[in-house]
Amino acid sequence: MTNINTPDWVKDAVFYQIFPDRFAKSTRVQKPTNIEPWDEPPTGQGYKGGDLPGIVERLDYIQDLGITALYLNPIFQSACNHRYHTHDYYQVDPLLGGNAALRELVDEAHNRGIAIVLDGVFNHASRGFFQFNDILENGPYSAWLDWFRVEDWPLAPYDGDRPANYDSWVGNRALPNFNTDNPQVREYIMQIAEYWLREYDIDGWRLDVPAEISTPGFWEEFRQRVRAVNPEAYIVGEIWEVAPDWLQGDRFDALMNYPLTSAIVAFAAGDRVSRPLAGNRSYQPYPALDAAGYAEEIQQLLEAYDWEITQAQLNLLDSHDTPRILSLVRGDKRSVLLATLLQMTFPGAPCVYYGNEIAIRGTTEYEAEHHDKDARWTFPWQDEATWDKGMLASFKELIALRHNHAALRRGSYQHRYAVGDVYAFARRYETEVLLVAVNVAEKDQTVILETADLVPDPQTLQPLYGQGAITVTAEPGQIALSLPGRSGMVLGV
Repeated sequence: MTNINTPDWVKDAVFYQIFPDRFAKSTRVQKPTNIEPWDEPPTGQGYKGGDLPGIVERLDYIQDLGITALYLNPIFQSACNHRYHTHDYYQVDPLLGGNAALRELVDEAHNRGIAIVLDGVFNHASRGFFQFNDILENGPYSAWLDWFRVEDWPLAPYDGDRPANYDSWVGNRALPNFNTDNPQVREYIMQIAEYWLREYDIDGWRLDVPAEISTPGFWEEFRQRVRAVNPEAYIVGEIWEVAPDWLQGDRFDALMNYPLTSAIVAFAAGDRVSRPLAGNRSYQPYPALDAAGYAEEIQQLLEAYDWEITQAQLNLLDSHDTPRILSLVRGDKRSVLLATLLQMTFPGAPCVYYGNEIAIRGTTEYEAEHHDKDARWTFPWQDEATWDKGMLASFKELIALRHNHAALRRGSYQHRYAVGDVYAFARRYETEVLLVAVNVAEKDQTVILETADLVPDPQTLQPLYGQGAITVTAEPGQIALSLPGRSGMVLGV
């Protein structure tokens, strides 16, 4: 095993994922005329006009929420609203404000202590990418022929009734795969990664579908080149399953922790999970888990990775690729808060998908085929009356709790109780001890917890979060914890 070394700042970070076209729109960026109204339902191909200066103008809001790092979906020039179809890796999309807008965003974010992680889409490009477009224009005479994998002629980049005749991501002819076995292509991608780190001071890369690149040594070189520019750059891969082989210190620092997502949602929401919305995805937020099942899933995750890796994992409840958590749990806000409590008290870097903190619009009326659009509604800045202010206050409280207690960020993790619908665990760091307990049942429950090995005097345990009651029992080293239905508590000394 290579020496495992993850960026120290990530252990203390709270991320906020932004889909740039849908978060905030600034009047400083001139837009074409055919932009969709901000408050109308999103469509697959339409643009809403969100941009990077819009994010800059909302940094006070982001900072007040307690966010210390932003993960941005792709920002480079593209002909789609999600920008995973890259045209030019050296140009920020003009609809987002261009390269100058990224410079402003990075500078303003860094002034507030907020890191910026960009989405790197390096497995495939687009039909509009110059080198591939040259192949479309010149056929077998193109100078860039071996940048991609052409299988036959003629190419059919748009006609779905004919074979595309070139290799593309999951057969999507809009996304031609790079031939990363070509040293020129490999070097091109390495230089892109270095450029934005060196010239724009970004803080890391989230890597799209990295397992699709099988060229030997590719990701090892990527890590070496990235870390040579910035030794504290964060490298997180989009791999949806438990995959410790990718996290041995030679490739990535972390993965998007969808197995944790699955376990948290299956426990916190139980049978409230909408199976149609969760179907045909690469994570499993159902069937429901009881406390013992949840403890088992968590233990397997903790054993799968080195502790240094666990502290750097990107822990999310939803993303642009899943239904919004509120939709997934059929609008049950208590499930969202229980899941967020478990997320914010788990080791690793929690990531909030933009708008979850105000219960942004998401609807269980959508059929499964629409849930990508459901996850990409615009942020309702113009209609604050629609915000769930109670949800926002709870998110702020939980994020502040994490920031205020090192044990929640860097402390060891120990199961303490897992019976029926109640799960409790301890986090310990140096002299600080915190105890977290969650009751996912509808009814109130009282449980007895052993605390002798945690604190010398259980009377020193005080509630830091939640509405339950603590009683010191007649038995030494025990407390009785009364938890209202569908609630959680955090105790500390």
